[in-house]
Amino acid sequence: MNPIAQTADGAVRGSMDGGIAVFKGIPYAAPLDGPRRFQAPVPPSPWDGIREATAFSAAVPQPSQWPGRPPVWSPGDSTDCLSVNVWTPDPGANLPVMVWIYGGAFLAGSSSFPQYDGANLARGGVVVVTLNYRVGFEGFGWLPGVPLNRAVLDQLAALRWVRDNIAAFGGDPDAVTIFGESAGATAVALLTATEAGRGLFRRAIAQSVARAERTPEAARATTERIANALGVEPSAEGFDGVPAEAIHRVQIGPGEITPYGPTIDGDLVRGRPWQGLRPEVDLITGFNQDEYRLFTQLLGAKADDPAALGLPPSAVEEYRAAYPGLSEAGLAELILSDTVFRMPSLWCAREHPGRAYLYELTWSSPSLGACHALDVPLTFGTFDNPFATLLLGDPLPGDAEPLSKEIRKAWTSFAATGDPGWPEYHADTRLARVWDVPSRIVSDPEESSRRIWDAVKAAT
Repeated sequence: MNPIAQTADGAVRGSMDGGIAVFKGIPYAAPLDGPRRFQAPVPPSPWDGIREATAFSAAVPQPSQWPGRPPVWSPGDSTDCLSVNVWTPDPGANLPVMVWIYGGAFLAGSSSFPQYDGANLARGGVVVVTLNYRVGFEGFGWLPGVPLNRAVLDQLAALRWVRDNIAAFGGDPDAVTIFGESAGATAVALLTATEAGRGLFRRAIAQSVARAERTPEAARATTERIANALGVEPSAEGFDGVPAEAIHRVQIGPGEITPYGPTIDGDLVRGRPWQGLRPEVDLITGFNQDEYRLFTQLLGAKADDPAALGLPPSAVEEYRAAYPGLSEAGLAELILSDTVFRMPSLWCAREHPGRAYLYELTWSSPSLGACHALDVPLTFGTFDNPFATLLLGDPLPGDAEPLSKEIRKAWTSFAATGDPGWPEYHADTRLARVWDVPSRIVSDPEESSRRIWDAVKAAT
């Protein structure tokens, strides 16, 4: 018999998947019709009877993220796309809750991606929630007179839905852990810092925090560049009639991977991801050893001139001395890994005034090493999908499943107790979990890079 749950807006009927009750496409906000496209989310309209919750909602507007892959969104798709999905092993229990926030360079992403299937995590004794939030211009574009950081407002609305409704699915609203990767990890850090997130979650896991914050001036300049390319005014009225796909065609500037990121507005987003973290939220954060290899090898990003990456020449020379076996392209890839992901994630652990835990993933896939996003299929234990095959190869390496089980056990243990199974990170010991086969605990992972960046930060 298919499970039924009663939410504040109406009843929903899900389905069963190997003993896990699954509910998909439950709206936490109204459709993004008309003026709501660029406004803060508002609650959905209640419904009578039982709403079927056996299929994902439409994705939010976005271009295709991976070359050659079919798009997840197409013009004309439903605007009823701000939704949550729930996997629960026991709708009558009071279990810890884990809420996933996807990455995608602030340009793309959907909770319907098969790599985010929550069934394996739920079998570890937690309720798993995934959510859609606006990306690209709809989520992050600056416009006068409308709210900034609409993507973050969406995430907060979804978390309020979890607080108000998750008990009906067997979840404990007082034991919520948010977790995410890349852009999603940046969102996790910002939500952990913002006052608007207070009381909505207890713990946080930030996997590869991205250094992608924008100043209001930079966000405004991006809007003006896009408006000029489209021949419209840089205002809500000017963009109102512009189809999303037209924005997609012109939004990427020369040399950019993404033109978007959270805008430091002094209110919702007060600073960089590692600044202002609230001490009452327990935190796991970490990074992958070869983060930027995904972008250089799969997406064709250029990384061949270490001197052009914005570091002082003395720091580049220190990198050359610390990593003497690397080519210039390899050195540039390493510096980009540190700049964009590894150091921001480390700083989140170091600057957190509460309990924090650090990790590094060094286990390597056959072709891409420990690249960016490799941790996603390992976190969810989802290997039978194109994303996992792209990163892990085919056949699946024999070590992948045992390592995935180890990571999932740590994540669900942290959600339940606040203890992932290794010591807290402190500035004097710098202990961290290294995920590999076998995994181990080390002091000061990537010490050489840390020392270089400590000197750079001290001089600026």
